[in-house]
Amino acid sequence: MIRTKTITLECTYCHTMTPLHEFKGGCPNCGETIVEARYAMDEIDFKVWANDLRNRAADLWRYHEILPVYDTENIISLGEGGTPLIKSRALAASLGLKNLYLKDERQGPTGSFKDRQAAVAISALVEMGIDEVVVASTGNVAIAYAAYGARAGIKVWAFFPRLTPNDKMREAALYGAEVIKTTGNYDQTKILAAQFARSKGVFLDKGIKSVAAIEAMKTMSYEIAEQLGRYMEGGKRWHVPDWFLQGVSGGMGPIGVGKGFREMYDAGLTDRMPAFGVIQSTGCAPMVEAFARGQRVATPIEKSKTIIATLATGDPGRAYELLYDYVNDYGGHFISATDEEAFQAIRLLARTDGISVEPATGVTFAGLFKLVQQGIIKRDDVVVVNVSGHTLPVEKTILGEQWQKLVDLSDTQEAVALPPEESLVQAIDTVDKKNKQIVVIEDNEAAARLMSRILESRDDCEVHLAHNGRAGLSLIRQISPDMVITDLMMPDVDGFQVIEQMKADAGLSHIPIVVVTAKELTVKERAQIDGKIDMLLQKGSFLDDSFVQNLIEKLR
Repeated sequence: MIRTKTITLECTYCHTMTPLHEFKGGCPNCGETIVEARYAMDEIDFKVWANDLRNRAADLWRYHEILPVYDTENIISLGEGGTPLIKSRALAASLGLKNLYLKDERQGPTGSFKDRQAAVAISALVEMGIDEVVVASTGNVAIAYAAYGARAGIKVWAFFPRLTPNDKMREAALYGAEVIKTTGNYDQTKILAAQFARSKGVFLDKGIKSVAAIEAMKTMSYEIAEQLGRYMEGGKRWHVPDWFLQGVSGGMGPIGVGKGFREMYDAGLTDRMPAFGVIQSTGCAPMVEAFARGQRVATPIEKSKTIIATLATGDPGRAYELLYDYVNDYGGHFISATDEEAFQAIRLLARTDGISVEPATGVTFAGLFKLVQQGIIKRDDVVVVNVSGHTLPVEKTILGEQWQKLVDLSDTQEAVALPPEESLVQAIDTVDKKNKQIVVIEDNEAAARLMSRILESRDDCEVHLAHNGRAGLSLIRQISPDMVITDLMMPDVDGFQVIEQMKADAGLSHIPIVVVTAKELTVKERAQIDGKIDMLLQKGSFLDDSFVQNLIEKLR
């Protein structure tokens, strides 16, 4: 093994130092399992180093001198890191903030900031000669480890708690991970994963207690300082934000980011530390509750009440103590937001800045709104939010809509109750219930999506799409919608036939019909639909907000 740098591990409890290559999983003095890597910083001329970074690839391995992998030949990379820092426009303006930046971790290889963790952790496993690993995850960690494990030839055992969306488990399986779904919560699942690893003699990744995890997360802070320096200092020096915000469960992300900012400060690369906004779901907020009581130790929550599985860690353990100390030393706040507030924040972010995020990030933005409203974050503060998680599952693209097998029991005497799919989408629907059902029949998929997006921006509309008349009629008979919006010129069954069949069916004839067309109708064509439809519109009308409002009023 080639060792080109000196790496020791410092116990976060008693501060005992242990060489990385001698570490056995816990502090040899007190047994503490959360340790932080320390590098021989005097071996690095940081002024030269910072200047040299300008010529390196824009990924996290540009900082390889301060990462826990000795030999660069062992690096497993999918291009992680180097994610953009996007300045918010509309959302920032609505909040009255001058400098709101979004660290867009969605653009990592698997769509979350856990790609950083997987890249460093899997590279470290390659260096140690380990070819099999067990992880417990609520989704993103397992997906990232599965992808990087596939690239490295390392088998991944992924244990998931019961509330994990099926889409996330399928994605991990797609990369070749062995997927085990438990009936317990995340804390119980971690215990089971550890027992399995011990019984099989397989390496267990310890999440927040993993050296690689904390070291990987710190690369985000280095990138932020560099990127803000270009935005605000013209690239002359690095710049630290006033606030860094992240939704947390175990707390690994901000712990790692905080370590990175401390390293930069100690090396003289920056002149201050940011405050931290730590946000949890109200249904599982042991850190927030402990902070409100002024306690350094959090009381575990046995039963989580959030439906956001990625934030359902009831026992943060020592991680909270580290974050508590950080906030006391450098400033910040712990705050919670409800699931419903998170979903509302997701919609607002998508509609203002065009960025779609997963619910855990929605909680972060809901917390941001509160911190601004309470005057804790000021108008002139420079704020960076960790934006992570993809909204749409990759499996949908690969498998299409018909991946499941349907058993039709509609003609049988007895109906069999099938258990509902445990998915976050269904959970969200229970919070954000749509009242009005609209079927849109349009063979141009881009036009259909546009109409759907605009209509669903109204809180009480749920849109169902069909891309031909035959499918549209089937959908109409299935759900009996409150309104049908149809194009006229379609192959096979056109809009005229759709209208005729609906009006001939006593069960459908009452449903309002809106026709949207790009063509000038002939006298004969107008006669065909006269008295049978409620509105005739030219395509493009959906871009007129007043029109859409009138349409919605007709529904009511």
